[in-house]
Amino acid sequence: MLNNIDACIFDMDGTIVDSMWVWGQVDIDYLSKHGHEVPKDMGKEIEGLSMREVAFYFKNRFNIDDDIDTIINDWNDMALFKYKNSIKLKPNVKEFLIHLKNKGIKTGLFTSNSLVLAKAALKANGILEYFDAITAGCSDIKGKPEPDGYIITANKLNVKCENCLVFEDLIKGIMAGKNANMKTCAVRDDYSMYQDEEKRKLADYYIEDYYEIFKN
Repeated sequence: MLNNIDACIFDMDGTIVDSMWVWGQVDIDYLSKHGHEVPKDMGKEIEGLSMREVAFYFKNRFNIDDDIDTIINDWNDMALFKYKNSIKLKPNVKEFLIHLKNKGIKTGLFTSNSLVLAKAALKANGILEYFDAITAGCSDIKGKPEPDGYIITANKLNVKCENCLVFEDLIKGIMAGKNANMKTCAVRDDYSMYQDEEKRKLADYYIEDYYEIFKN
């Protein structure tokens, strides 16, 4: 899997950390504060979008008076404690990152989440230092399945897209990696089990545990 690979670029939520559970409650609490319930169709509509794009979606759909930065800051405040204290790594993530460093393979992160929450989770789990570049969805960047975030991260790493391997837990993320002309590896996650069969077909590789890659 790592042959001819100069960089591995990871999604974060659901891919290297078990964190998707946080956002269901954040959505409930945030919308309740503004007098709304969570629509049944919202999850599919915002999947893959960057945090900034989701903020625009919330502002327009629910007529939120706050500006985009205020919305993002509110979400950061609501989720920060959990990202610092409750979010844990998927099995063997740190060991795999060490393996990549030992092989001289660069590592990047492209998350739809905010930079604040990304750094909080990575630092709390002792892996922030293993990433050579981070691109976050709080900036003005197109969300997945657009390839922009992965291309930007490859440029930060100074590697060619065709020599990158993307790790993703959702269909739109895998599509983003493919649209960037990168190899893709789907990662099993309980939150996206409803996509599991499609993920296996779409991605170049599929893993349930990062140990599968370096055990031999």
